[in-house]
Amino acid sequence: MNRLSNKIAIVTGAGSGFGKGIAQRFAAEGARVVVNDIDAENGERVAREIGAHARFVAGDVTKDADVKRMVDTALAGFGGLDVIVNNAGTTHRNQPMLEVSEAQFDRIYEVNVKSLYLTAKHAVPHMRAKRSGVFITIASTAGVRPRPGLTWYNGSKGAAIVTSRSMAAELAKDNIRVNIINPVAGETAMLADFMGEDTPEKRAQFIASVPLGRLSQPSDVATAAVFFASDEASFITGACLEVDGGRCV
Repeated sequence: MNRLSNKIAIVTGAGSGFGKGIAQRFAAEGARVVVNDIDAENGERVAREIGAHARFVAGDVTKDADVKRMVDTALAGFGGLDVIVNNAGTTHRNQPMLEVSEAQFDRIYEVNVKSLYLTAKHAVPHMRAKRSGVFITIASTAGVRPRPGLTWYNGSKGAAIVTSRSMAAELAKDNIRVNIINPVAGETAMLADFMGEDTPEKRAQFIASVPLGRLSQPSDVATAAVFFASDEASFITGACLEVDGGRCV
């Protein structure tokens, strides 16, 4: 039996990496998925690969009108909205904190934190009306166990975690659940920035910090997201799940 039958979901940043893995797994579990990405070519490709149960919506998660269009597409195109996966994220290159520009800093907080405000603004009224809904924030182990070189990114993920947990407390009365997944560095487009440079030596150094001995994969994060989105997790809200091979132990 499919675990997400009849669910309608929006997955932001679904053109690659964790978001692509989540969108594909959601569809395989019976959900209809609005695939969002700022990169139209990759986003359209993912939606095509999924097929009839997916629709692509180009958009920047920091722009009010773009986020409204995602929600409107789910409501008009699929007839409802049950789950939002706030996956879209960005970072600065691993470097001393004072070398990060103000523009980079602003963009990181817009994508990683402001996006939570905008998706809530446009989705919560609908979810309140039907007294059910799920938000899943793809944050990071960086927000739990920060390390030098990614200070402003770490802070944005810490903000995303606390914001999501506060949402969980405030929205529980409406039967809207909010949970957080914290992956360790994985095989995504941001990996080189996390490491500073993508070399065999750097990879070995990162992998050595993970007790289970590998980086995270999109399938790891997708498995956790399916659980949080499913009715199996109906009594779980405000939870932070580290999908990190033991990195935060």
